[in-house]
Amino acid sequence: MAGRFAGRTAFITGGSRGIGKGIAERFAEEGAKIAIIDLNEEALTETTHEFKEKGYHVYSKVANVVDAKQVEDVVKEVYDHFGSIDILVNNAGVIRDNLLFKMSDSDWQTVMDVHLKGSFHAARAVQKYMVEQKYGRIINISSTSALGNRGQANYAAAKAGLQGFTKTLAIELGKYGITANSVAPGFIETDMTKATAERMGISFEQMVQANIAAIPVRRSGKPADIANAVAFFADEKSSFVNGQVIYVAGGPKC
Repeated sequence: MAGRFAGRTAFITGGSRGIGKGIAERFAEEGAKIAIIDLNEEALTETTHEFKEKGYHVYSKVANVVDAKQVEDVVKEVYDHFGSIDILVNNAGVIRDNLLFKMSDSDWQTVMDVHLKGSFHAARAVQKYMVEQKYGRIINISSTSALGNRGQANYAAAKAGLQGFTKTLAIELGKYGITANSVAPGFIETDMTKATAERMGISFEQMVQANIAAIPVRRSGKPADIANAVAFFADEKSSFVNGQVIYVAGGPKC
């Protein structure tokens, strides 16, 4: 399949639904071989089947990014299967929203583990292959919540941490032809935001409209909007863009 990512392998964590699925599909549409891991076996099976029906080259496996050995093993399997790992997108994430005085240790630690430890495990696992290749693109999915958001002390801290992680990877790995950048989505219509609306006791449409009222472009975001930004960072021609964070939120957020 021709395209700007032909011959490249993209590895996406949390790639079975929402933003991760949108990113995986964008890479596949533009010729990449894609590898996706997720804990949601049902969604992963469904997405894998859908992608294969479309003729995409896809590898998928149930794996937990918090488990270092699982990540190392699956990265090696992907490398052995496709012959390279050129692009990593650290997208896997969870939310455990609550106000600080109600937030449990578990709420805090789960979010830290998935976002920060998970991204660390994946980046550490892929970098050795990228260093050998003298080429790589690492894109970490942050959030506008990194700037602070009520009820998300854990999520905001984790997403801000990902931005610092991104900039450090850019400094350490740049000399090997590897860039590291971050995309920080604003309000995006996904299963996760739908679940948030349900927890808040409002309809998803009410949530969408409330967010649109505060977005300068007067529309909500879609996974494809994030995939566009990720594809920019992953492009070979973006080799001089390194250590950057782009907010994809329909307006300025900082």
